[in-house]
Amino acid sequence: MKNLKKVLQYNKLFIVLFILLGIYIYLTTVIIKYKSTLDIDKNSIEGVIKDIKLNGDKLTLEIRAKETIIANYYIKSREEQVKIKEILHYGDTILLKGTFTVPLNNTIPNNFNYKKYLYNKKIYYTLNVDSYKIIKNNKNLLYKLKDKLYKKIIDSDNNDFYLAFILGDKTLLSSDFYENFQINGVSHLLALSGMHINILLVIINIFLKKSKEINRIILTCTILTLYLFLTGVTSSLLRATLFYILKNINKYFNLNYSNMKLLFICAFIILSLNPFMIYDLGFIYSFSVCFGIFFYHDFIKGNYFIKLFKLSLITFLFSLPITATINYEINLSSIFINMIFILWISLVVYPISLIAFIIPILNPIFSILINITTFLNSIMNNLSIIINIPKTSIVIPILFYMVLLLRKKNIYYALIILILIPKFIKILDNNYYVYFFDVGQGDSAVLVSPYHQEVLMIDTGGKTTFTKELWQKSSKNHNVSDGVVKFLKSRGITKINYLIITHGDEDHTKDAQNIIKKLKVKNIILNNGSINSLEKNLLNQNINITNRYHLKYFNIINLNNELYNNENDNSIVNYISFLSYKFLFMGDASKLIEDKILEKYNLKNIDVIKIGHHGSKTSTDKGFINQINPTYSVISVGRSNRYNHPHEEVLKILTNTNILRTDKDGTVTFRLDKKGFDFNLCKP
Repeated sequence: MKNLKKVLQYNKLFIVLFILLGIYIYLTTVIIKYKSTLDIDKNSIEGVIKDIKLNGDKLTLEIRAKETIIANYYIKSREEQVKIKEILHYGDTILLKGTFTVPLNNTIPNNFNYKKYLYNKKIYYTLNVDSYKIIKNNKNLLYKLKDKLYKKIIDSDNNDFYLAFILGDKTLLSSDFYENFQINGVSHLLALSGMHINILLVIINIFLKKSKEINRIILTCTILTLYLFLTGVTSSLLRATLFYILKNINKYFNLNYSNMKLLFICAFIILSLNPFMIYDLGFIYSFSVCFGIFFYHDFIKGNYFIKLFKLSLITFLFSLPITATINYEINLSSIFINMIFILWISLVVYPISLIAFIIPILNPIFSILINITTFLNSIMNNLSIIINIPKTSIVIPILFYMVLLLRKKNIYYALIILILIPKFIKILDNNYYVYFFDVGQGDSAVLVSPYHQEVLMIDTGGKTTFTKELWQKSSKNHNVSDGVVKFLKSRGITKINYLIITHGDEDHTKDAQNIIKKLKVKNIILNNGSINSLEKNLLNQNINITNRYHLKYFNIINLNNELYNNENDNSIVNYISFLSYKFLFMGDASKLIEDKILEKYNLKNIDVIKIGHHGSKTSTDKGFINQINPTYSVISVGRSNRYNHPHEEVLKILTNTNILRTDKDGTVTFRLDKKGFDFNLCKP
């Protein structure tokens, strides 16, 4: 035992283990490629329900079979929704029939890659479910306990917050609430982590204070392990639970390990069992912040509020490179916002959520606390100081952490310089860029001048909405332009000089409000047609509405100024030239407008045309294409759209051009300068 203790306390052991762990992770996650072993031709799968997410009319199941899959099913009626709540249980064996699909890569650059995310969880297929049947009911006591807890939460008032605070599941939280938490830099408080474990430990110790220490520790470890299972073994909670267990082992065997070494052992165990956890965002945040707190433990001194400020500062600095890499912006106010919310959530909201869940009569009190939290969240959001940090080389985050680890005086100057470097790099870019974004069945394009001096957006995209009953409505409000906004921020673009709305159809205009909310729009251009409700909303914004351009880098002519009796033919047709290049954006204009343009203008040798009306046969006349002779034809169109765009007739007409389609090629990027241009695709 003494010899083992000496080996465990040998400092170089950790260096050896660190090297071996790095090699192991590289081999198992990079070198070795994993593939599915499922027979997807059967169009069915039988497995155990590991997770249930029910939001509106969408049911998502995580099924453990030969390998794990994600199954999605759209509920057909309110009665079926009630039935599903009754018959589906964690641990049940279920037979699902439907169509297997391969998850898609992100089709807008620098956005979340769902396919890669699932791959890191060893999930290679999703299943669009047509039918389901319970084969065998669960008999596992742990699954029964989890199912009972889940059903009790789902059937309660404030189920969205109970689900988040008790099981760490944010499925039912509204998009607006969670987005504000993210902007404020406090979304980590909605993820079960060390803070929640510490609160649980306080509660457990109150009830077990008369027990012997060893019995209390064993029982506490058992309770935490059980809670870990109930919450789905999230990375941050796993780290907190395992660290508590290791800390007690360290104390019991008198190993004298520092918190830093215990944190390494914790990471070593987790990554040895699942090396793909190194790519988990919760894991990265949790270990980075804990490392920073332990590394600067002697700095966290003073009275309670001074220590809280220093703790918030360290948390902010050690999470900053991660947040900037993911969101391309940071909130400087989050240092102070964190202080307020840590006190509010940890001392008031979270403990009351546990008590109110156990004693439902107290639920109205919890409701009041939630309303206060929502109000604070909104207020703090308005006080946020947001700094855009464009995507940059991995070298910058590494240097940032190296500066933090040096612990020199006045390191803040070096940190500020490192934060600003990516911004300066982007604004020194002297190329032109034209982006045709994949926004599904819709249009959205952006043109960027050298040095980001001028940015034009033509249409915003938008999903067509259908009336839904209350039971069908999801808490999530996804905008197709969110990916566009994120990409622009990754390029250091936070301002739109001119937002050009070609016409008022939803698939071109609906996301304008989202663009205005998240980017600074200076001017809006509308067509000459009648104003519909979407365009009317734009008139109510405090933004200049104009039909004139004041530009240095782009020359823009609207080729369609006449009035017609339909929205599509009233589309603004943008002829945009710069350097020696000519781009033509047709909106949804029909063949009639194309003929009018040929009568009025002598257009030849267009470099790039955005094909009208998503490739509908009502647009793109053969004579028009032959006359303008485009080199590239871009069709903005959704995958498997119900209109069957683009039409075969249009594709035949475009045979002599280079056809680029957003449904097959993803976002199309043209980079241009005086010497020439190239293009890149972001394929699904």
